[in-house]
Amino acid sequence: MPPQLNAALIIGGAIILRFIIHDRLMRPSIKLVGLIVLTTALASGLFAQSHAEQQADSVRTLISRLNLERYKSTLRGLTQFGDRRQGTKRNRDAIDWIEAKLKSDGCTTTERLDYTFDQVPRTRRPPEGLLNSPDGTSTGGRIGRNGSGPGGASIFGYRRRTGVNTDPMAQPDEALRTLNSEPATDGPRQEVFCTKVGTSHPDEMFIIGAHMDGHGWGEAANDDGSGTALVMELARIFNATDVETDRSIRFVLWNNEETGLNGARAYVEQRRELQGQEFPPGSGRYPEPRWLGMIQHDMLLFDHGAPRDDGTVSRRQRPEADVNIEFQSNSELANESRDLAFLFKAASDTYATDYPATVGPHMTNTDSIPFMNIVPSISLRENERGAHIGAGWDPHWHQPTDLYVTFTDDDFRLGLNAGQTTLAAIAQLVGARLLR
Repeated sequence: MPPQLNAALIIGGAIILRFIIHDRLMRPSIKLVGLIVLTTALASGLFAQSHAEQQADSVRTLISRLNLERYKSTLRGLTQFGDRRQGTKRNRDAIDWIEAKLKSDGCTTTERLDYTFDQVPRTRRPPEGLLNSPDGTSTGGRIGRNGSGPGGASIFGYRRRTGVNTDPMAQPDEALRTLNSEPATDGPRQEVFCTKVGTSHPDEMFIIGAHMDGHGWGEAANDDGSGTALVMELARIFNATDVETDRSIRFVLWNNEETGLNGARAYVEQRRELQGQEFPPGSGRYPEPRWLGMIQHDMLLFDHGAPRDDGTVSRRQRPEADVNIEFQSNSELANESRDLAFLFKAASDTYATDYPATVGPHMTNTDSIPFMNIVPSISLRENERGAHIGAGWDPHWHQPTDLYVTFTDDDFRLGLNAGQTTLAAIAQLVGARLLR
């Protein structure tokens, strides 16, 4: 029984019981008051039930529009631009394609953010020593605690080496190798976004993001074509002509994530102080609605389990694969971000079709980081970024094998389930409804 109706019936039942017991002692006027209270309680519960059921029906309908083949088609379209490395023509062409597709899918309020990126030499990490000690653990185990990952994560189990492939000849596909051959140059950059404007609270919004750039001489299909395609599909669904929302939603496809989150940082620097300002005054337009939350999607397809002792990883999606929802436990808004993460998990528990979700406290190395001390921020991933991806769980990360053809429908469904989670949670947070 729905909790709203259950509560109403409990209240009403208690009142009825009191009337049965005290019927002969009560005056008619008091009986009338009691009946009014009973009727109000039942009506309130039934109204709340009806509203909740309508919203649940709307969410289910919206989720039904998130189609596996459409998601795959959008992702496949992105891969025509190779690894989309920032500072190249293939990156700029991809931005043009993304904007055109957003518009054709109904999200016509597209804009671009301009910034300049000048590469600062990054300190290279020293080569890692022995990854997997042969000594075992103090309790007699073969392998156990095995170092630390970014974001405060602890690594357990076998590890495999990670890094960015910079060798063009590691890509055997000559056409793809040629497409990816232009090196990055410093200078102007752009990133594209579009906005679903809320009807009653246009001055408040949730930001849904993914980064469209990649590297490694592949197609950046998983990192982060999987997230970019998903955000584009969510933009399509929320901008359908029969969908309204109380609050606004912004769909952002970040650039320069791979160089240090520079696109997201530029957005925060340029637009943070514009939040909630009506412009022109009295117009009812808000170029930068007040931020309510930031939700990032970064690498969504590959949860095949930990490396084996020989460094290999299973070719199959593991049966216990899940969507990892992460917040950062040492951020200034850790409690609020944790609450947002568990709200997303609750949405997954209710609406996801194939894979569950789990919550972790070590969000790191993605575009939600510049937001995390300003607004509740979370990221959705295939694995924990620090403990799993950083330990080599995804052998295609930044490699020439990050190709569309590398992944199976079981992998694509994991990405789709991340989309179901975000769609269901955001639909409830912004008051999405279908026009009848």
